[in-house]
Parts: sequence; structure tokens; C-alpha cells
Amino acid sequence: MSEGIVLKAGRGTYIVQTDTGRIIPCLLRGNLKKNLTYPESTNRRHRVEQAKKRRETDPIAVGDRVDVTEEEGGRGVIEVLHPRRRSLSRQSGNERERQTIVANLELAVVVFAAREPNPDLWKLDRFLVLAEDAELDLLIVLNKADLAPPEEIEAVAEPYRRIGYGVVAASARTGIGIDELRARLKGRISAFCGPSGAGKSSLLNAVQPGLELKTGDIGNVTWKGRHTTVSTELLPLSFGGWVADTPGLRQVEFWDLATEDVGFCFPEMRPFLGNCRFADCRHRTEPDCAIRAALARGDIDQRRYESYLEMTK
Repeated sequence: MSEGIVLKAGRGTYIVQTDTGRIIPCLLRGNLKKNLTYPESTNRRHRVEQAKKRRETDPIAVGDRVDVTEEEGGRGVIEVLHPRRRSLSRQSGNERERQTIVANLELAVVVFAAREPNPDLWKLDRFLVLAEDAELDLLIVLNKADLAPPEEIEAVAEPYRRIGYGVVAASARTGIGIDELRARLKGRISAFCGPSGAGKSSLLNAVQPGLELKTGDIGNVTWKGRHTTVSTELLPLSFGGWVADTPGLRQVEFWDLATEDVGFCFPEMRPFLGNCRFADCRHRTEPDCAIRAALARGDIDQRRYESYLEMTK
């Protein structure tokens, strides 16, 4: 068997690059589609006691490390899925399954447009919580920076910089910020994520000329982007590292994130959590709430606090 990384997944076929550099289209061994339960006792035969379908839209995700058996005709079969270190996941559209967007990720690059469309900061906060819950490093990119004046971009960026996030103003058209973006991506496994119309594929084309990823325009009535990237693909970078181009997400629903844990995904709230008068404080109207006291002092941004309230309704 050969070990490799999944570059692309779709319709039951997975493109795997082995550690020796071979590209192999693979199918999935049937038992990997299920969670198998074996007897705990060593006195009993090692046979499957229970098989349940995994609560995943797909048991294999882009970025997964796998072992494959090569077969005739240049194809292969995925035999083993290695444990994931970290992954960017969300709740699927049917609300019963997890959709893993990228596995074994190190850096989530959250891309929003500075203009056309104007950035939806409430949705940006949801992307940040999604990545914080996965314990990923984060970078915010405000694309189309050539369309907005610097003071407008700074007004969006400053509250996020103040709580410790890196923010890069970039433009795929003029090249603003592209060198800084390359430096941030170098040597890492990263993923570009964000809403449709933010220009993720255009940015990647600028970061690495020659990719020729498909791009599209946004609607001039609804200002919503069209899905030009329809599936996630992991791409090698010539200057070192990997980056995944992901489809734009219009809905960002959390998977297995308890309401009481959302506050831990807001970095500016963490120092004050556990200091409230009541252990089950919801940080709304309760007396002696450490979060609201920090808000009153200006240690927590008012809009970010309202974003937290919206996520924990």
C-alpha cells in the first residue's frame, strides 16, 4: 500500500497524490463508509458487532491522509483513513450530517469582499467561530481592496485586529496584498473559505499565476456571488505548502457546538468567562456579568457582542 493525501473528492471518486508524487483516482473500500464496533473482550472473536452509517456527507474529505492499494489500469482503492488532526466542518444542509470541508488544516483564510458586495460582518463572525471551534489559525482577507477607500477598509479591519486576528487588504486585480498573502501561506496547509462572490478563486489565481481557476461575476441586482467553485480541491503551491479552494457558503451552521461553548470561540470574551456571578450566566441581563462589564468598559466591541447574542439565541 501507498500513503498519500486526498486532493479532490466527488461522486464516489477520490483523487489521491501519493508521497512518491503519483496521482491515482481511487474508490473507497466499503467498510470505511460505516462506523464499525468490535467486541471489547479479548476472549471473543474479532468480528464486527455493529455497523452504522457514518454521520458524514462523505467519509473522506479533501486533505485526508489515506493508504491506497493500486490496481490495474492506474486506479486504486482507499483502504485506510488516517486520524485527522484538525478539520474545518459545518452542519450539512439536511441538519443530520457533518460536512468536512477540509481535513488536516492548519490555516483558515476567511475571504470577504471589501465592496461588491459589502462585507457581511455577521456572517464573517460565523466563519471565525467555525474555525475557532476547530482550533485553527486564522487570517481575514478583505479582497477587492481597490474598490474601497483605505479608511473604510480600516474601519472594518480594526475591531478584528484589536482582538488579535491578522487582516490583509488585498486585490486580485491590482496585486495589493498578494505578496503578504504568499508569505502567510508558505509551507502551510491552508483553505480559502467565505461566501460566494468574495473573489476567492481570483485571489488564488493571483497568488499562483497559472492555476486558471474558474471565476465569475456577482449579480448586479442581488450582489450575490455565483458558485464558480463547485467542489473543494487541494492545490500545491510552487513556493511551498498546499491551499484548498472551497465553494462559497451562503449558510454557515455549526456542527456539535454547544450554545454554552460559543463564547470560547470569541477570543475577546475568553479572559472573562467563568468570572460571572452565576455559573450558567448567558451574558444577557444577569447581574454581575463579567462579559457585560467588559462590554461597558470597551474591552468587547458592541457589534461583536450582538453577534454573539445572535448565535446563542
